[in-house]
Amino acid sequence: MFSFPILSFPPAKLELKKVNTSYSVRCLIRKKWIVLTPEEWVRQHQIDYLINSLYIPISYIGVEKTIQYGQLKKRWDILVYSRSHEPYMLIECKATTIPLTKEILYQLLTYQYAVRSSFIGMTNGIDSVYYQISADKKGPLKQVDNLPNWT
Repeated sequence: MFSFPILSFPPAKLELKKVNTSYSVRCLIRKKWIVLTPEEWVRQHQIDYLINSLYIPISYIGVEKTIQYGQLKKRWDILVYSRSHEPYMLIECKATTIPLTKEILYQLLTYQYAVRSSFIGMTNGIDSVYYQISADKKGPLKQVDNLPNWT
């Protein structure tokens, strides 16, 4: 059974329900019940952080959408759109037991190649690493301490 680890994000007010021997969480964006996996626990806390700490409106956040990359179909975790509806922040979430490695960064950069956002990030709920992308979307990554506030 999944235990609820304490994360580095502020505590999130999540709706949980027990279904037999597992839990489900009501997604803050999709507004439907999702099986509560360790990765989903991190994803929902990251979403709550975006909404309640960075003040990003829910309508500008997309969750688990499919993109085409060559012949492959991939799914990114979280994409925040700018006020002009351009990709702004692309975030990959992992379970707390998964270390943030260069392989995960490469996975994120694969998504970034198709999405072309201004910021990218990866988190396992304990550690988070965020990068700003150059204005031309081709230059080097610049690691930043935090994602910018929406306001």
